[in-house]
Amino acid sequence: MERILVLPGDGIGPEVVAEARRVLEVAADRFDLKLEFEDDLIGGASIDARNTPLSDAAIDRARGSRAVLLGAVGGPKWDAMPVDVRPEKGLLRIRKELGLFANLRPATVFPALVDASSLRREIVEGIDLLVVRELTGGIYFGEPRGNALVDGRREARNTMVYDEVEIARITRVAFESAQRRRKEVCHVHKANVLEVSQLWMTVVEEVASDFPDVELSHQLVDSMAMLLLREPGRYDVIVTGNLFGDILSDEAAMITGSLGMLPSASLGEGGVGLYEPVHGSAPDIAGQDAANPLAAILSAAMLLEHSLDAPDAANAVREAVSAVLADGHRTADIAGQSFDGPVTGCRAMGGLILARLGDA
Repeated sequence: MERILVLPGDGIGPEVVAEARRVLEVAADRFDLKLEFEDDLIGGASIDARNTPLSDAAIDRARGSRAVLLGAVGGPKWDAMPVDVRPEKGLLRIRKELGLFANLRPATVFPALVDASSLRREIVEGIDLLVVRELTGGIYFGEPRGNALVDGRREARNTMVYDEVEIARITRVAFESAQRRRKEVCHVHKANVLEVSQLWMTVVEEVASDFPDVELSHQLVDSMAMLLLREPGRYDVIVTGNLFGDILSDEAAMITGSLGMLPSASLGEGGVGLYEPVHGSAPDIAGQDAANPLAAILSAAMLLEHSLDAPDAANAVREAVSAVLADGHRTADIAGQSFDGPVTGCRAMGGLILARLGDA
């Protein structure tokens, strides 16, 4: 029996996670997987109930699970809180505590959604790229950090720090991923001005020597932000640090038409994977049955693939999503201006996926 910890989070998190959980239950039944689910709190919900964005008990439950299915955290209700106790700290903590150093964010354009992108059809058609983002180092965690009063002026400081072990392990994840894809890795950096990026360049090249079948290229992060919009189809696997990966993965997501379509997996050396949609908590539509559950459902597919070693089940979920979209069903965020059919709600979209998955 494999235990899955469910952390619904805030805003639309509980709504989309509920649909992803239903999909996991049906997939488990169809493919003879033995799953049990446990629930806990993270983010603003945890602050309200326990006065902390993530409790020690929740961390212990996560360590005892095979995988964690997460919604989203945060919202205006908690925005005025000090940075070190806001909902997002719960997300950073669980990544750190579980040693989840590798964030995999695939950006794929489903054929039925080619016209949902703000870019021209010929640019986005056939896009299938993977951003591999280092998740537990860099400027988000580096010390020293904080605020100070210096010579009568307010000052804030953050530190970007990486060592060769952190760089090598995330680079290996990228190259191993590329070997299962088109065998191309693009390393994104800022080595023209940052010593940290210069070390990345050196270590990435060293790791690349162990993968002679994979082609390596390097790209400055500022030009990469442009190239992702101009010719995204040229990229297979992109590997980069925490800050650059945070920005570029969201840009890659929007190329596909909506953040509501993009899943993610966070993996490490401890054996517990964390799976969550790329989108935020969207408090403005929370409770209205208007959220798109497909990113959460596709995150569940990644859970099946990476943590449960059930690729057939994962592919069945993805095929169900593709089929439902091909049938013309759309949530509001992917409907587009030319869509003239009825918009499907969160619960109904989940039901359509379940029906496809169960009937296949």
